[in-house]
Amino acid sequence: MRLHFLGVCGTFMGSLAIIARELGHEVSGSDQHVYPPMSTQLGNVGIPIIEGYDPSQLDDQPDLVIIGNAMSRGNPCVEAVLDRGIAYTSGPQWLHDHLLKDRWVLAVSGTHGKTTTATMLAWILEYAGMSPGFLIGGVPLNFDQSARLGDTDFFVIEADEYDTAFFDKRSKFVHYTPRTLVINNLEFDHADIFENLAAIQKQFHHLMRILPSIGQVIYPGDCESVKEVISMGCWSDSLPTTQLPNDRVVEKGGWVESLNESGQWFAMGAPDSQKVEVEWALTGAHNQRNALHAALAARHVGVTFETSAQALNLFRNVKRRMEYLGTYGAVSLYDDFAHHPTAIETTLNGMRAKIGNERLIAIVEPRSNTMKQGVFERTLAKSAIAADSVYWYQPSDQSWSIDMSDVSSTHQRVFTCIDDLIADVLSSLSTSGSIPSHVVMMSNGSFENIHDRMAAAVQGND
Repeated sequence: MRLHFLGVCGTFMGSLAIIARELGHEVSGSDQHVYPPMSTQLGNVGIPIIEGYDPSQLDDQPDLVIIGNAMSRGNPCVEAVLDRGIAYTSGPQWLHDHLLKDRWVLAVSGTHGKTTTATMLAWILEYAGMSPGFLIGGVPLNFDQSARLGDTDFFVIEADEYDTAFFDKRSKFVHYTPRTLVINNLEFDHADIFENLAAIQKQFHHLMRILPSIGQVIYPGDCESVKEVISMGCWSDSLPTTQLPNDRVVEKGGWVESLNESGQWFAMGAPDSQKVEVEWALTGAHNQRNALHAALAARHVGVTFETSAQALNLFRNVKRRMEYLGTYGAVSLYDDFAHHPTAIETTLNGMRAKIGNERLIAIVEPRSNTMKQGVFERTLAKSAIAADSVYWYQPSDQSWSIDMSDVSSTHQRVFTCIDDLIADVLSSLSTSGSIPSHVVMMSNGSFENIHDRMAAAVQGND
């Protein structure tokens, strides 16, 4: 079957195209912005990519067009599909119909940590010899690509609450029919499609309604917004988790506890199992909780906590999730995907705990649709207070400004030009001398290739 993907370089769509290729279909795709790492992955498996949406790409009429949720009416290819009567569907619907309906699906949802936790879960199952299929919204460093069919019935998927397509406004995850469900957390996000947190909770309730009675939902017992979803109706086994030592009551789910300040060494367990310890490269209590959720999900399909701990000791995370890019002289560079105040705060707090009094510099592009609408303008500055210096990138066409009334303006600055921002960072680094400095660049986009530009600038300044 000849399949053509519109929006193929998105993390979900690109991964789905790889799955379709593995299933034996002839696959092609197009996107407005073609850049690594997804473009590299697609090229490596022989999927041709057309840049832009000229309708001529549909002249050799494909059997089916799979339309990404970034596509809308008015897009030339979308209009051509409708006008020419070409068969089309959404990515989540195609995935369900051609793969997930026959699998034991382990879905990882929530506002933060979906990619990291789904990758942990896939790696645990792989380490346990279960050869799972998976589809992850990033490039996992323990594997060589973001999606694969796998050799068993188990399939791990990052379950996004964003809408499915311009013609299907349900959340993507309702198509996945999971048997094991992780809800990491729940905050307001995606302001372009959701009016408020209650609207997001309603979609999670819809997901809960299709979880089978033999299924299991794993969630943080101290997250009120998730507990409200559970209270709307839960017909499956539920496992609330606990973060020790703040709350030492562990009734049914599991627990996790830091054993050192940085969070790189921790213990976890369940009421009816021996505790296990993990020592790894990741930082922060949020990643420990992610690990606990992954281990509990793996336990639902028969993997012991001991095996999960062994796997997590070897876990290498995902590209662009606090990815270490290199050290140049006294300056270390990192790339991170954080694009919500909570994610920014937890990531920087984790790094601060790891590096102690060494210098921490954050460079942030508020790029997500929610960010662009200015929803978090009053909380962004405070989310980065763990850093010694913060550089916010604000394009000239941005209609709002970050509220820095509650922070020191000498430590946080706004730039409208990337070159000026880089120059100011270099000037600041030059005053640090031999003091180790850690520069974290945070964005959910290409950020005008700032990572390579910063590396080149720091090397030239060394």
